[in-house]
Amino acid sequence: MKTFKILKSLFTMLLMLCAIQGFAQTTIQNYRPDAKDGLNMFETPKETTVEYEGLKVKIGGDFAMQFQSINQSNTANNLLELGSNLNLPTANLNLDVQLEDGLRMHLRTYLSARHHEESWVKGGYLQMDKLDFIKEGFLSGFMEVATIRVGMDEFNYGDAHFRRTDNAKAIYNPFVGNYIMDAFSTEAFLELTLQNNGLLGVLGVTNGKLNQNVVVNDDSDNKVSFFGKVGYDKQLNEDLRLRLTGSWYINKGSTTGTWLYGGDRGGSRYYGIMHLVDDVSGRANSDFSGRYNARFTEITAIQVNPFLKYKDLEFFGIYEIASGSATGEGSATQMAGEAIYRLGENDQFYLGGRYNTVKGNTVDGAPDLEIKRFNVGGGWFITKNVITKLEYVNQKYEGDGYAGNTQFEGGEFKGFVIEAAISF
Repeated sequence: MKTFKILKSLFTMLLMLCAIQGFAQTTIQNYRPDAKDGLNMFETPKETTVEYEGLKVKIGGDFAMQFQSINQSNTANNLLELGSNLNLPTANLNLDVQLEDGLRMHLRTYLSARHHEESWVKGGYLQMDKLDFIKEGFLSGFMEVATIRVGMDEFNYGDAHFRRTDNAKAIYNPFVGNYIMDAFSTEAFLELTLQNNGLLGVLGVTNGKLNQNVVVNDDSDNKVSFFGKVGYDKQLNEDLRLRLTGSWYINKGSTTGTWLYGGDRGGSRYYGIMHLVDDVSGRANSDFSGRYNARFTEITAIQVNPFLKYKDLEFFGIYEIASGSATGEGSATQMAGEAIYRLGENDQFYLGGRYNTVKGNTVDGAPDLEIKRFNVGGGWFITKNVITKLEYVNQKYEGDGYAGNTQFEGGEFKGFVIEAAISF
């Protein structure tokens, strides 16, 4: 029944796209291309060559499918046996609407996802790069460097979310999986971005909630979240680009702000990983397996991201610290380094490697948990909108903090994953 629903959704989307394929060619102002052209683009550019010619609708989509061949083990020898086969295909439906000059809307729906069997609206936002809809020339000098976004969607904390796979939108990610601490959440937010001559600043606020509701009780301690970013991003010469940013996310409530590393509705890209044969609690076999979420409340998170591109060689890094309350005061540190080398006349091929570690605990003074992941692989952009990837992944669970944990002590998974993805 589940498979039938998924196929029905995909078939309906294909018919709709075929009927209105002309819309997919619509160009939107201040927009990140849904293709290879969007690689290494972070905040949307202030410059645009697109003239406003009235209301326009761009209907796009994302599709992704993996063939997974991964083995896993742990000390207790109580994990599910994994075979080599296809994972559930995923699909997104994207609507982007040019509403007015300098004013656009974005909406994304997950048609097929690991975590949700039904179609699910991921989120959407309104982006303002001009305020001429208020009055022609209104704050025009300020808006030459400013972008305002408001909505219920992912907000701009860190740079890693620009390179991650968003359910089926895998075209920007050189690998199959996202980072172990996957900083991504969809919350009601208001965000101001300033960009001028390479300098970057972001200030924003969210309500700290993934699931929106107005019900409160005696245990409610709802606080707003504050986030921001400062950085520098400059093409120094024809061969060299340098970007360095630092971001923060702060929420001092005990019932809000808990979703920064658990807000993804799509689910992990590695299926069945570290799942128990007998999940007595009903909570161990998560759709988000392979990631780490300490579920901190009263959280403070800081992420630093260097990005360097010299000719065809790229480096992207993460240094991230998150702290707060879970079962007690705790903290976690994430570090990652990723190197990509692009080949071919149009950089249509690439080879790369990524090393990602997380170390920390949920109670101050307790033994540390430690997770280490290594990825190596490559990819081929068959066209600007179609990519295939092959990667080898190896992830280990170490540290005294896992001693006695019948699921993760001595845990390891390793193997190959092939992914094909389309975005337009």
